[in-house]
Parts: sequence; C-alpha cells; structure tokens
Amino acid sequence: MPGVDEQLEIIKRGTVEIVPEDELEEKLKRAMTTTKPLKIKLGLDPTAPDIHLGHTVVLQKMRQFQELGHEVIIILGDYTARIGDPTGKSETRKQLTEEQVQANARTYEKQIFKVLNPERTRLVFNSQWLAPLDFAQVIQLAAKSTVARMLERDDFARRFREGLPISIHEFFYPLMQGYDSVALQADVELGGTDQKFNLLMGRTLQKEYGQEPQIAIMMPILEGLDGVHKMSKSLGNYIGIDEPAREMYGKTMSLPDELMLRYFELVTPVPLDELRRIADGLASGELHPRDVKMRLAREIVSFYHGPEAAGEAEAEFKRVFQQHDLPGEIPGFRVTAEMLADGHIWLPRLLQQAGLVASTSEGRRMIQQGGVKVDGEKVIDPASLLSPVDGMVIRAGKRKFIRLICS
Repeated sequence: MPGVDEQLEIIKRGTVEIVPEDELEEKLKRAMTTTKPLKIKLGLDPTAPDIHLGHTVVLQKMRQFQELGHEVIIILGDYTARIGDPTGKSETRKQLTEEQVQANARTYEKQIFKVLNPERTRLVFNSQWLAPLDFAQVIQLAAKSTVARMLERDDFARRFREGLPISIHEFFYPLMQGYDSVALQADVELGGTDQKFNLLMGRTLQKEYGQEPQIAIMMPILEGLDGVHKMSKSLGNYIGIDEPAREMYGKTMSLPDELMLRYFELVTPVPLDELRRIADGLASGELHPRDVKMRLAREIVSFYHGPEAAGEAEAEFKRVFQQHDLPGEIPGFRVTAEMLADGHIWLPRLLQQAGLVASTSEGRRMIQQGGVKVDGEKVIDPASLLSPVDGMVIRAGKRKFIRLICS
C-alpha cells in the first residue's frame, strides 16, 4: 500500500464529504501496520438494467480503493431492490419481482466490471444474510431506530407534511442497507450525497451490534450533458457506458466547457498531477478548451472501448463536425410500401419509425428547432411530407443518421 498521506489524497479526490475523516486516517494507518486491507462497501440495487457515467462516479472511487490495495465488496441488493430506495421519491416505489431483480442483476454484473477489476472484486447478494432473518430478528433490527429518526430524512418528512403515504416497509430500506454493513463488518461505505442518511445508518447499526463504525464517503451527483440536471436516462442527458464509441465521443463533445474538469476528476483515471496541469493550462490560456474536451472524450471512450476505438471515433467526429462530411458508415433504414400514403410519409413519423426520435412529438420539436436535415438541406416545417428516394440521407440532431433503402 502507498503511504497514508498519498492514499488520503487519492481517496479525497472528487469527494463531497467523509464522515469522519480522522477515523478514516486511523483505519488506513492500522491497515498499513497490520497489512490487512480495509473492507470497502458499495451497495447497488439492480432496479434498472442500464448504467451511465453518472453511476460510475462511485465505481471509479471503488476502483481507486482497489488500486490502493483494499478489499472492494459490491453488494447487489436483490432484497433491498424489492422495496426500492425511497430516497428522493414522493411516492412509494413499485416493488419488483424476484425475476425482474435477477434479470437486472445479471446486466449490472456485466457492466460494473467495465470499471472494476473482476479478479479483485467480491460480489455478493444481500439476500445471503437478509433472507435467513426470522421475524424476531427483524423486530430486533427495527428496534434499533425510531420513527422520529426516520422522519429526519427530507423525503419522508416532506411526504409526512404533505399527507402523502409512507408505507411501513419503506422504513426498512435504510435498516436493511445498514445491516449489510453489519453483516460484512465494513470499514468504509460509498454512496452519492443523496445516500447520506442510509450510509450513516450503517454506522449507527454497527455501534448497536458492537462493531467499529464504518466511514461514510459521499460522492457528488454528476450533472448530465445539459450541465444543469443530474445525468438521467429519462432526461436524455446521459452517456451510457454500453453506447457505441462514436456516440460516446460525440456526446462528450457536447458537454458545456465548465464541466470538463469535473468529468476528468470524477469519471476518468487521469492522475491528479495531470489534472492540475490541465486546469492550469485552461486558466492560463495555454490549452484550448476544444483540445481539452477532445482529450476528455478520448479518455472516456478509451476506458470503455479501448484506444483504437477512441482514435476512430475522434477521426469520425472531425470528419463529420469539423469538415462537415457524412459519417463513414450510415445505418440503412428500409421504407416499405405500407409506410407510405400516395408515395409520401410524414417526416416526424419516419423519424420515429427509424428510431431517430422516441415519438412523433419529439420529431416535430426537432424539426421546428432546425435539427433535421434531408440530404444536407434543413427542414423546418413539422408538417413536411417526404417522398423517399433510395440512398436519401436523413440526419436528426448532431449524431444520428440513416440512409433510406427503398428498392
């Protein structure tokens, strides 16, 4: 293991809060003295199957702990996922079936190892210790906290004030997450800033069960491509880690300049010394923001697809956006007779059927905003009827193209 000061500098990279930092330092010193690595815990509820860069903020921190020589434990919360984390929710979440949880868990398992070293990652399901609890033990667990303590949570307090339902089982979520820490005797737990209550519950329960309390490390919530809202698939401002290299590169290049350093720090493995040089270069004007953003895009794509794919994505980006050429490969979309009326098709419907937009309403908006071109010519009338021609190229937004197949 590196020295304690060096470890602390790496661990503190990008963090919002460490509770408490002095105890973390003591744990690190003891780990070095005893050569026994710390147990670093991260719980993930497989409630949705797709991971985007926002989810990788905590995974990157776990990777750093791995590289420092500590034991990384990922808990796939197959039991907690059946409740659904109530954090930030204004209503009780729909409970998932066991089949849904298991299907999502398999997808998560595949994706998290794009960030973590699988050979140095311990992967467990919290059903291993939660399922065997009998009713008496569940009551004992529930007795470790109070309703008043639960209502300290902003989301529960808000729902209580507004007379919105709070199901009793939702109170068990933080207790179950905290009990995970007891079962594993965790030294450190990671989570986003929205997870602070749950992480601190782990400290509380470990004390109640006679264990040394864990350290809670809170990571920031990553802003999405709009630079305002948190990265979210539902908002469309995300970069998925399973997306093609070219899509990933192009989306990164659409980031606001002011987010570049934040992304470098939170979702890339670029060393701290190099980050400082980049920050200094931007501040002095020695580095152009465009070149720094291209470096960021290369780093992100290289991490998930490899350097060769990153180079190809960059060359494609330059050709399409800097030289205004068409992409080297454009997917084809076959137009059938059933789609046409008198040889025409409403352009928003074509965009939707080709998968370029999610709905005809989105297609109309994109046309009105000047985001659609047919053979290089901008279309601005959302009522436009298109007469498809074989080989015609449709462009939607900055990165989506199709070539019509009519023969």
